[in-house]
Amino acid sequence: MSTTGQQAEHFELLLEVGRLLSSKIELDELLTAVMQLAARVVNAETASLLLVDLATDELYFHVALGLDPALAKIRLKMGQGIAGATAQSAQPMIINDVRKDPRWNSKMDKDSGFVTRSILAAPIMLKGRCIGVVEAINHINGDFTVTDLRVFEAFASQAAIAIENARLFSSLKEQNQTLDTLLNEIRDAAFLTDGQGMVLVANAAAKQFLGAERVRLDAALAGMTLNPPLERIVGGEEPLVAFEAVREKPNKLILAGTATLIRDGTSGAVKGRVVVFRDVTDERREEGLKRNFLSLISHKLKTPLSSITGYSQLLYEDARKKPETAFQATSLRTILTQGQKLSGLVDKLLNYTVLEELQDQAIDKKPFDLSAVMRQTVDAMEPWIVEKQAKVAVDHVPGLEPVGDSGLVREVLKNLVENGLKFSRALPPAVTVTTARVPAGVEVRVADNGPGIPPEERAKVFEKFYQIDASFTGQIEGWGLGLPFVKKVVERLDGTVRLDQGPEGGTVVVVTLPAAPPR
Repeated sequence: MSTTGQQAEHFELLLEVGRLLSSKIELDELLTAVMQLAARVVNAETASLLLVDLATDELYFHVALGLDPALAKIRLKMGQGIAGATAQSAQPMIINDVRKDPRWNSKMDKDSGFVTRSILAAPIMLKGRCIGVVEAINHINGDFTVTDLRVFEAFASQAAIAIENARLFSSLKEQNQTLDTLLNEIRDAAFLTDGQGMVLVANAAAKQFLGAERVRLDAALAGMTLNPPLERIVGGEEPLVAFEAVREKPNKLILAGTATLIRDGTSGAVKGRVVVFRDVTDERREEGLKRNFLSLISHKLKTPLSSITGYSQLLYEDARKKPETAFQATSLRTILTQGQKLSGLVDKLLNYTVLEELQDQAIDKKPFDLSAVMRQTVDAMEPWIVEKQAKVAVDHVPGLEPVGDSGLVREVLKNLVENGLKFSRALPPAVTVTTARVPAGVEVRVADNGPGIPPEERAKVFEKFYQIDASFTGQIEGWGLGLPFVKKVVERLDGTVRLDQGPEGGTVVVVTLPAAPPR
């Protein structure tokens, strides 16, 4: 055959090899095809394939090739053996008599019974680094030639690209499987939408709700009342939108969740949203039942307690005037004191339940004089402060006007001062109230000289009915509603509340309210 004919034949063979390699995307299947095709392209008896272990920089036989287990355990260092020398030099080589090459190791032939006469080796190069070595063994019609070397080198280049693509596919497949496992382990429903609101990926919980693999978000939420509106959830520019979806018929369903915006890192264009939600119908129903129950109980207790404290007061005043009824006076004072404490607890419970009942109603927010509200709060608490032998210092900036409901803010301050004194074990218990104008609005800081709140407890104390362990604070009377009431009121007034550690111990509760615009 002429040289031109051989070149055409080699070219056609490489084209066919390229098509075969590009059709394999599973790595194990591809490596087997590479080894089989390596022998075919240069007319050899057989072939071998070694890959580079990037962690150890060693060559190894891949187990997927179905080799003898003994071969699968062999690892060659760079420069060791013919394959190691090829990998180290990154150059192909022809060895037509392996017995004359000092790098040749006959042990593999002895172990396998195969007789190796000649080897054509080529490095598999990708982006300037060697990722493996492919060898053709024993030319069928004599010796390997320079032409065989060039053809084999071209084949190794094709193999490098195919191996890298298969590895990328395998890595992507593994990541997808990990993501699927992670998503399906999440109890909440989660899905990813594109920029137009089409659902692209959904976990098992979301698929149960969506009913279809690919569906538009507006179609999935059709027939539900949304807060905020769908346009803001799907078409808004906010990074994170919390939403609630309510369906009344055929059965009441309440979904609560968040939609997180995803932007292109380069252009900034909206690529889609990650939507996570869960069914909170039972939770809301239970919350409603609890709220109604607490409201009923507090209202029912209020009337008899008013009678108990009222008549106890009258009986006590009468008995303490007569020396012969001193014991009765002491007993009546105890009844009166405990009745007043119980009445105060019921008042707190009633205030909290009333606030929850009004949570869907608008609050009349308007500017008010913070100094006046603070003075009214402390004056109203004066008898209780004296009884506690406590100290309350007020250091305020005059003229501050936050926006909100002055009555609710008065209750907030009362709860914070009461909490600070009640939980303090210092003598005397002391609270300092300070105010300041900050960029976020008007700030009120209530600092006590108590034991402080451990970091792990700071989020929990805002949960209703939660109190820190008595071994830390001492046995304190109360419902655990003070700070939950404060948080609920402040958030309804568009403000924030947080806990800080005092410079000398104790706790600092920081309330920030919106400031009135300058007049």
